[in-house]
Amino acid sequence: MPEPTGRPAGRAPFGERLVAAMAARGPLCVGVDPHPSLLAAWGLTDDAEGLRRFSAAVLEGVADVAAALKPQVALYERHGSAGIAALEELLAASADAGLLTIADAKRGDIGSTMAAYAQAWLGEGSPLAADAVTLSPYLGFESLRPALETAAETGRGVFVLALTSNPEGASVQHVGGDSSVARRVVDAAAAENGRYAGAQRGHGSVGLVVGATVGDAIGRLGLDLAAMGGPILAPGLGAQGATPAVLRETFGPAYPRVLGTSSRDILAGGPEPRGVRARAERTLEGLRA
Repeated sequence: MPEPTGRPAGRAPFGERLVAAMAARGPLCVGVDPHPSLLAAWGLTDDAEGLRRFSAAVLEGVADVAAALKPQVALYERHGSAGIAALEELLAASADAGLLTIADAKRGDIGSTMAAYAQAWLGEGSPLAADAVTLSPYLGFESLRPALETAAETGRGVFVLALTSNPEGASVQHVGGDSSVARRVVDAAAAENGRYAGAQRGHGSVGLVVGATVGDAIGRLGLDLAAMGGPILAPGLGAQGATPAVLRETFGPAYPRVLGTSSRDILAGGPEPRGVRARAERTLEGLRA
């Protein structure tokens, strides 16, 4: 099936661009999480200017090492409009540097509200538009339709929460046994990727968020991540306890599609960009081994 024709000229679908970035640089995504404690550890003020300096240093450190950058939207939103402006600057600077961005916004709603979120995070010309955005499917996967369609039209992507590693997640995601909520999300993402050319090669633009520390839950719930057709964003690498070896064991045949995500362990190398880069390179070496 052909890709949508509304995509801007010259922009390949997100799935293809991510596969190319992972092949060229390796399967590492660096989280940009300006927690107040981390800003303080870097000697930065907990305000918009601190966010700008923090973001710029992280980008400088990993721009040619990581496949993608994942800013945690909430940690910018807490500073109001000035924080959002700092996020917009990071997204624009990352685009100029040729680094893919994944806005970790976890948006999920219905109807016109979901359409507005889609325009904000995926719409052409929006200052908040990233290459991809994280979405929450717990109002029903089909409620994400405006974002799915906008992403397809603009050549961007989405990562849908499927199997998270927080303890509370199991009370929703594991429910249903062989027909668990998580399995339904995985199957829906696979069907969505199947609508477009490239998914058969694993280049689909509808990805999933699956925690790096979910252990044997993938097998117990019967999730076929290798056949999903899109990328897997796996947060939890490093400070949360997951190692590259754990990722290989956890994801098995789906590991080639996994974008290992680390934040605190890499950002602890700051405030100098070279320190952040050194930690990112060490993490990447483990992922490639």
